[in-house]
Amino acid sequence: MHTTANHLDVVLAQSPMQSINRAVPEQAFASIRQLIEDDAYQPGDALPSQRELAERFGISRASLREALSSLSALGLVRIQPGKGVFIQEPPTSTVKAEQVPGWPFNTQVSAADTFQLRYALEGFAANLAALVLNSDALDTLNDNVESMRLELRAQAFDAAAQLDFDFHRLILESAGNQAILGILTSRSDIYLESQKLPFIRPERAMETWQEHRRILRALSRHAPAAAQKAMHAHIRAAASRTGISFAGTGY
Repeated sequence: MHTTANHLDVVLAQSPMQSINRAVPEQAFASIRQLIEDDAYQPGDALPSQRELAERFGISRASLREALSSLSALGLVRIQPGKGVFIQEPPTSTVKAEQVPGWPFNTQVSAADTFQLRYALEGFAANLAALVLNSDALDTLNDNVESMRLELRAQAFDAAAQLDFDFHRLILESAGNQAILGILTSRSDIYLESQKLPFIRPERAMETWQEHRRILRALSRHAPAAAQKAMHAHIRAAASRTGISFAGTGY
């Protein structure tokens, strides 16, 4: 059964305006992704018209357009003005670790080794941090995630990478394990570069923001296992955006 038009917008109108601006498009984003999965859309298939989608999900056309824009930024759909919205073929190409473009430290350490180190240590650090993060630190992480969303939408990838660095460093600091913090930040130039590298795929840049939101949700719930799993998934996905695949991780 379809909801009445603008139903989500009306319900959320009781919340502060900033929450409205974020929540409605995010719910629409999730609903459209679920529609694509449930109805088994294939690359090249056209989604229903924007009018039909807005009516189906009970949202405004403006909220729908923002959700579609985010899906397009992730490379999941292709918007063709005057023609419609089409499912995009997901990128599948991979490259060898030593051939990762844009990695300036190949003579010292490969990008693959760097991501694997981060996977091993940052997952555990997120587990520890989930137990001790206080409200001030969580507020700082929330502000960071929102700032990243704005920078990515503006395609300001250097600024987004710095925010990425700050997000991970705060989690490492909060975890309280000085050995892990020291290992990962003793060469902050390599660490920061590993956070810039996934943005070589600008059409998938918003994935970083989505993954940070999942990590933050787990941290906010003080759920160590969920935080570790979300961090592992994020680092593996970041590596995959550069063409690096992990083996033997159990996922």
